[in-house]
Amino acid sequence: MRKILVTGGAGFIGSHLCEALLQRGDEVSVLDDLSTGRIENIAHLQKNKAFHFTQGSILEMPLLEPLVKQADVVFHLAAVVGVQKIIEVPVDTIEINVLGSHNVLNLAAKYRKLCLVASTSEVYGKSTKHPFTEDDDAVYGPTTKSRWSYACSKAIDEFLALAYHSAQGLPVVIVRLFNTTGPRQTGRYGMVLPRFVDQALRGDPITVFGSGRQSRCFADVSDVVRALMLLVEHPAAVGQVFNVGNPEEISIGELAKLVKKLTGSDSKIRRIPYDEAYQPGFEDMHRRLPNIEKISRLVGFKPKIKLHQIVTRIIASKRQALEETAELPVTAGLQPHSLRAGAAE
Repeated sequence: MRKILVTGGAGFIGSHLCEALLQRGDEVSVLDDLSTGRIENIAHLQKNKAFHFTQGSILEMPLLEPLVKQADVVFHLAAVVGVQKIIEVPVDTIEINVLGSHNVLNLAAKYRKLCLVASTSEVYGKSTKHPFTEDDDAVYGPTTKSRWSYACSKAIDEFLALAYHSAQGLPVVIVRLFNTTGPRQTGRYGMVLPRFVDQALRGDPITVFGSGRQSRCFADVSDVVRALMLLVEHPAAVGQVFNVGNPEEISIGELAKLVKKLTGSDSKIRRIPYDEAYQPGFEDMHRRLPNIEKISRLVGFKPKIKLHQIVTRIIASKRQALEETAELPVTAGLQPHSLRAGAAE
């Protein structure tokens, strides 16, 4: 049994990772401030004696240090995520993503712990070279557009991690995640697929931001968790950066149509300009297509779950949640603020 620390373990991806680690027989500790994570995501794990939850921030060194010290492996997933959230709390985005990651990396180096750092496809910025390969150049917008603060903060995390590896021998693995989705994900902060499903099930307009021609690739969380666990077990992954995602590509407009079809919804598809959805002058990436040859060569990773099945799984989980909570009739409308979700994430 190995001792694992998962920062951000009450989040969508983190909670699924904790499940898989516990099923493997590991002892799992979670540190999460619940700013975007939810206690509901891990409530079913609390009965397991090998699971431990601490509510707190990676900015709190006295809280973080003993957790890192006692761990054998650290999965660092804690971050401000979601386009809407990043626009709402730009200072938190930079402080948590940069200063918090520095805390985790500093302690991991101090105690010689293997550390996997979750980065993002956003680090590629506005690059028009596709598919994205790990050593491609990054192209960012101006600093006056807060939308790019997330990409830059995660790029700094990568620089820090690789600097600790080079200067202090920290065993670190960096993963760039491409639109991970699945059961338990919410659309609160711009996650497009669960938001589309919520809207379709309730009979509300399915809101597509921008032209709808922008495309994304969606990976099921079970595939992503499998990739993370494979990488930390392979010695050659240390000091490397890997794309993790599913190369199956779809435009956001077509995704809205697919959700409408699979839910059997009568919802209209409504397009909303980015300026109205987010902020004036909002910039988005037209495509976000991963090249996963590097991780495939090293650990044999290939996504198992196709987009049609991914959407079906989310629909089933959302329907079950509505039935269990009797939250609202399926035809009832969402609160107005819930329509502020989009296709950027």
